[in-house]
Amino acid sequence: MIETEASPDLPPNLTVVTCDDAQSIVILTGCWNLCNLAITPGLQQKISLNAINKTAQWDLLTVDKLDSMVALIIWQAWGQCIPELLRIKPEHQRLFERWQAQSMPVAEPVESRFRRFFNYFQQLIWGFWAQLLSLVTMLGQLVLDFGYLLRHPHEIPVSEISITIYDAGVRALGITALVGFLIGVVLSYLSALQLKTFGAEIYIIDILGLSIIRELGPLLAAILVAGRSGSSMTAQIGIMRVTEELDALSAMGIAHSLRLILPKVLALTIVMPLLSAWTSAAALIGGMFSAQNTLDISYQQFFLKLPNVVPLLNVFIGLGKGAVFGFMIALIACHFGFKIKPNTESLGSETTNSVVASITVVIMIDAIFAILFMGVGMP
Repeated sequence: MIETEASPDLPPNLTVVTCDDAQSIVILTGCWNLCNLAITPGLQQKISLNAINKTAQWDLLTVDKLDSMVALIIWQAWGQCIPELLRIKPEHQRLFERWQAQSMPVAEPVESRFRRFFNYFQQLIWGFWAQLLSLVTMLGQLVLDFGYLLRHPHEIPVSEISITIYDAGVRALGITALVGFLIGVVLSYLSALQLKTFGAEIYIIDILGLSIIRELGPLLAAILVAGRSGSSMTAQIGIMRVTEELDALSAMGIAHSLRLILPKVLALTIVMPLLSAWTSAAALIGGMFSAQNTLDISYQQFFLKLPNVVPLLNVFIGLGKGAVFGFMIALIACHFGFKIKPNTESLGSETTNSVVASITVVIMIDAIFAILFMGVGMP
């Protein structure tokens, strides 16, 4: 701020004088700083109104003080251009010349809340549509690869399929059995409390058999595999992107879909029904263990009554759900794996997205199965 020798501070004042030749002179006097401008209502509006007249002469020689902010306000009222007919002290002239030399940033228009919500919703829809389109494209490529392998069976990637079956299936037997056993114990205990109230303890076999074989077993196995093997597949493809192995495969003429996607999808489609049956068996053992301790139902009684209350068709429905779950988990894991960019941040975020999308899709498919097969396989 540049100050002239003036004491005491006079309030800012704006006077318009009309000469004999109809020339208007806008005279500013007093102390023009931001504080005085704030406590003098209407003064800023007067500046703007008089600045409209481009032929008016401005006289700022009697201004005692002028700070940078007020100079900016006056300069903006002039249309960001110093008028030709201006009388001003040299020290105040420099303030306007400084603003004149700078380029003022253009303020972006503020969007309304509805517009922001609409843009966010629109981006969400477009993002989902792009993901769905990419997934369908990958599915179509898989169909073409299956057709190619039927005509060239000697090119089936047997080693890649067997490795994936071992990693996703054999090495997951322990965790799926443990989780299935504990869920069976919990479900049996909770059901026993209610059944004891009504004296219907024997129906614990119906509840455990139907819910575990048809629903919980395949669902638990799918969620565990999505978190364990699905994330591993996504990260594996992502690491290949980071280390440029994918580019090397392309340079050698090796199709990514044939050597990376198809073995994983095929292996998980084969291994998931087996894991579902394994998890269901572990959950039933946990349920039997709990039922014997809480309801005094023996293992022999459980095994004899189970085939009568759970028709065999429920087992096939559970196995079929497991195959569909495995197919979708592998497909989604590969889809997000190929979306990874060559940096660690993208690797982490896409792996997380893969697990979340896989579990969500598994639950959606389970709901569709429940609706479609509502009256099928019931005793």
